[in-house]
Amino acid sequence: MRTAPAPEPVTHGRILRIAGPVVLANATVPLLGAVDTGVIGQLGDAAMLGAVGVGAVVLASFYWIFGFLRMGTTGFVAQARGADDRAEVSAHLARALLIGGAAGLVLIAGQGLLWRAAFAIAPASAAVEGHARIYLGIRIWAAPATICLYAVTGWLIAMERTRGVLVLQLVMNGVNVGLDLWFVLGLGWGVAGVASASFIAEWGGLALGLFLCRDAFAGGWWRDRARVLAGPALRRLAAVNGDIMLRSVLLQGAFTTFVFLGAGQGDVTLAANQVLMQFLEISAYALDGFAFAAEAMVGAALGAGSRAHLRRAAGLSSLWGAGGAVAVSLAFLAFGPWLVDLLTTAPEVRARARDFLPWLVAAPVVGVASWMLDGVFIGATWTREMRVAMLWSVAVYALALVVLVAAFGNHGLWASLLLLFVVRAATLWARYPRLEGAVGAAPA
Repeated sequence: MRTAPAPEPVTHGRILRIAGPVVLANATVPLLGAVDTGVIGQLGDAAMLGAVGVGAVVLASFYWIFGFLRMGTTGFVAQARGADDRAEVSAHLARALLIGGAAGLVLIAGQGLLWRAAFAIAPASAAVEGHARIYLGIRIWAAPATICLYAVTGWLIAMERTRGVLVLQLVMNGVNVGLDLWFVLGLGWGVAGVASASFIAEWGGLALGLFLCRDAFAGGWWRDRARVLAGPALRRLAAVNGDIMLRSVLLQGAFTTFVFLGAGQGDVTLAANQVLMQFLEISAYALDGFAFAAEAMVGAALGAGSRAHLRRAAGLSSLWGAGGAVAVSLAFLAFGPWLVDLLTTAPEVRARARDFLPWLVAAPVVGVASWMLDGVFIGATWTREMRVAMLWSVAVYALALVVLVAAFGNHGLWASLLLLFVVRAATLWARYPRLEGAVGAAPA
């Protein structure tokens, strides 16, 4: 029986090699939406501007459902890599690409129903809906590419090739921005130009992503139908992905509830919350790199059967995550009022956002443990435990909302959100010893 080679040492340098490019890649994510908005905004047509915003949100909502492909692929591939199972490293990518391609085709086939449902839930004016349908009708044909890119990204992270993730993001965004300018301002295509730029960038991104993953196709294992479609592997894949999807739906529901309850506090408070949440999202993006490092290294350690490497991977990546969280919190403490003023000119919104700024300062430090433990459990593909932990966390969050919002208003809303982070961390931490104990002792 072949034994896995000794795991790669878990070092500070290894963590930074994985995390650094991810942080830079994530920093480019908000840029593309801003460029799309800015370019179409030059046409001076409010309906077109609204249509691009609505269309982007609709697509993001549908694509978000398949985010489990990124996380599941990272965990499975990292474990196969740690076990030096090159055939499964390849087969896992092939399975994920099959799921992504099939999901994209289903969205294309059902687009009529999807758009009707979307505009029934969020009605828009006739002009906005008309332009949005043009936008959606073009971009939906890139659905297979967009969803498959989750799998490609997950594979690259698992293989610790996050420079490839950065290159992929920069090239896609660069192509998209360049074509935006040409199609909209040069050729006058309007909304169709923005959509066409994204369509080309997404398919081009998939082509580049597959090139970056070319090692997975070199051995021919991806063509081994019996291996790729093996029943046990597919059942495990379905279980893990199902757990991740349910966990993500619960988490998204918690954030959506936060927004809706904030709206009940009045328009000014809602706007202030929205401003502060933008910075909370940025902090999560900034710290994602360390969580991704945990995914890759924990998965590899588990695949190699090394308890000591798993413990060190979880601990050292979390140490970096905690340091990053403290740095982000200090930045919010020092520059928070200026950042708020950067996003809004309304005096009443600025004043209200300052009232709740201390919650934003605390959020990265309070939330980082839950984000890092997510990375640890994703790398180990202990997703059932993640699902159960999230169920308990959301239940406590819901109870806190009932009690604290009634008593303290928007302060209670923010306190409930931070409590969600704490309970997520506590419930996962309670399960961590079992995870570690399930891994064989490390070689001396």
